[in-house]
Amino acid sequence: MATTILTVFTTVLLACIKVSGLESFHSLESQRPILQKSFVEHINKHPNAGWKAAMSTRFSNYTVREFAHLLGVLPTPQKLLETVPVRVYPKGLKLPSKFDARKAWPHCTSTRSILDQGHCGSCWAFAAVEALSDRFCIHFQVNATLSENDLVACCGFRCGSGCNGGFPLSAWRYFSRRGVVTDECDPYFDNDGCNHPGCEPSYPTPRCVKNCKDNQRWSHSKHYSANAYRIKSDPYNIMAEVFNNGPVEVSFSVYEDFAHYETGVYKHVQGRYLGGHAVKLIGWGTTDDGIDYWLIANSWNTAWGEGGYFKIARGVNECGIERDPVAGMPSAKNLIQDPTDQIGKSHQSW
Repeated sequence: MATTILTVFTTVLLACIKVSGLESFHSLESQRPILQKSFVEHINKHPNAGWKAAMSTRFSNYTVREFAHLLGVLPTPQKLLETVPVRVYPKGLKLPSKFDARKAWPHCTSTRSILDQGHCGSCWAFAAVEALSDRFCIHFQVNATLSENDLVACCGFRCGSGCNGGFPLSAWRYFSRRGVVTDECDPYFDNDGCNHPGCEPSYPTPRCVKNCKDNQRWSHSKHYSANAYRIKSDPYNIMAEVFNNGPVEVSFSVYEDFAHYETGVYKHVQGRYLGGHAVKLIGWGTTDDGIDYWLIANSWNTAWGEGGYFKIARGVNECGIERDPVAGMPSAKNLIQDPTDQIGKSHQSW
């Protein structure tokens, strides 16, 4: 046990020192604006890019360093990977050629929500909480908006380093062991001036207070996952998991050009590596031009991309998007279902 804790702590320490690709940048280079007109012009003229670029208002005032800070996926400790099961689906399942969780489970409001992680490198927490929220609705017909702040502030070094990055897989283990409260109990953004890195980059990772803002008891607000698992790293298994159980959390390598994404099917065209980013994968499809893609919800608000969503090439492990999908099943533990929350049925029997 002590060895595992030391390994995780060492990994966090090293990852925080080298949390992004910025160590290869000159200090002046990291202070330039992340958005460059030359990138937009090059990508939009590129005959094989497959996507369009723009000067997104979401990052109009961001430097390269500030943008890279949002990319909060740290390398998962090998010992953690070895202790978590990998889910593999039997061959021969009939999967649709296109799928969108928002349409498959229209009664689940969380599947249609685009959130904003602000200035904090908390993508690893956002993608996990969003996917678990979806799964509570899909499997228990309960619309629960869960708290990113609980995960960022209270998971501690076992999950990484809060706003300086974390391990997506550890987020799901936290759900199974400690649970996560609702957003009403512990909101990421509040109405009290928001002394939080989500609002202002100068603030450190928030403290774990364990005191609900909505007067509910902290322990009563907890929602748990039954387990945490990885999904075999190939399109078929990822599609089977999403189709059967709901959205999953995936991570990928982000390069400078991704900040400029506006529409289309993303694939890396130009720019340096900046860090790892976690997002929620909600579906897939194929364009009229025959390009297979994954449909993904980001956490950079609706001013970025296709209303907060983006597509990325499917079947070629573009930027590592298919390398390490993670998820968990929601648990009925501590769950008291309100009759008014029984708001529909999933698209198939569970």
